[in-house]
Amino acid sequence: MLDLRSMYPEELQSAFAPLSLPAYRAKQIFDWLQRRGAQSAGEMTNLPKELRAQISEQFFISSCEIVNKQESTSGARKYLFRLHDGELIESVVMRYAYGYSLCVSTQAGCKMACAFCASGQHGFTRDLFPGEMLAQVHAAQRDIGEAISHIVLMGMGEPLDNYGNSVKFLRLASHPQGLHIGRRRISISTCGLVPRIDQLAGERLGVTLSVSLHAPNDELRGRLMPVNRAYPIEELLAACGRYAKATGRRISFEYALFRDVNDSPEHAKELVSRLKGMLCHVNLIPANPVPELGFTRSKPEQVRAFQSVLEQAGLAVTVRRSLGGDIDAACGQLRKNNPA
Repeated sequence: MLDLRSMYPEELQSAFAPLSLPAYRAKQIFDWLQRRGAQSAGEMTNLPKELRAQISEQFFISSCEIVNKQESTSGARKYLFRLHDGELIESVVMRYAYGYSLCVSTQAGCKMACAFCASGQHGFTRDLFPGEMLAQVHAAQRDIGEAISHIVLMGMGEPLDNYGNSVKFLRLASHPQGLHIGRRRISISTCGLVPRIDQLAGERLGVTLSVSLHAPNDELRGRLMPVNRAYPIEELLAACGRYAKATGRRISFEYALFRDVNDSPEHAKELVSRLKGMLCHVNLIPANPVPELGFTRSKPEQVRAFQSVLEQAGLAVTVRRSLGGDIDAACGQLRKNNPA
């Protein structure tokens, strides 16, 4: 069956053409699915009862069922969602002064097998549809009773590995008749799929590209991130430069700091030599522990020393405030958990 939540208004109109509906019905259905977040046709009260029955019988509407919810002392809230086929994914709402941000998953599991990340530890099952990504937003909004104002595609999975669905989600999430989340309030993360970065630059979406770097050289990054064997740092940074030039948006480089692995002043100096002169920002992340993987967080003094080297070289740098680490909701900790 076709997933109605994954469709643009014109696609809905085509899908309903066999029913000979007036054009405004597609707009009504789009409003229910995208702006109001309807879970089923039964909620669409301004549609005729017969039409609601036809929609229920002939089409599919993606949704997320909350299986488990955990709240952090930091204000973060982690959801374990069950999808229509029983697959489980996790998403995280983070509360900031400017509003609520949602960390959205794009795949059930992950293929990238980064050495420090929990998401790929139980393998990859499938890509998510755009509607399933949108359903995470709607489910979170219903639960917190507030609108989500910012989106980060940094949950489970590699968004650019699920390229078409991720891009369509971005277009639907920012659609003026839908959630209408400004694209400057949306970030998409990648571990470094170079061809897809170039493709994304051509989309002219205006979203922030966040690149998971985590090491300043190929030898170390190859050990931490297998994707580096296919797309070494030099190729990756060249693609980032092209993205920044094409879009006018600075790249956000994510750099998780692991104690005595990638956090020395020498690593910082090497990183400076790589990034100097690029339109970018470095987001340092004191690593979040995943017990079975064996990495530990850098000491506060190591983080400060690393940050100082970058700042003295003129790079824009911040240290990410950890949210949700006490409920395994922080960067690198999401996984296909079984319900508690």
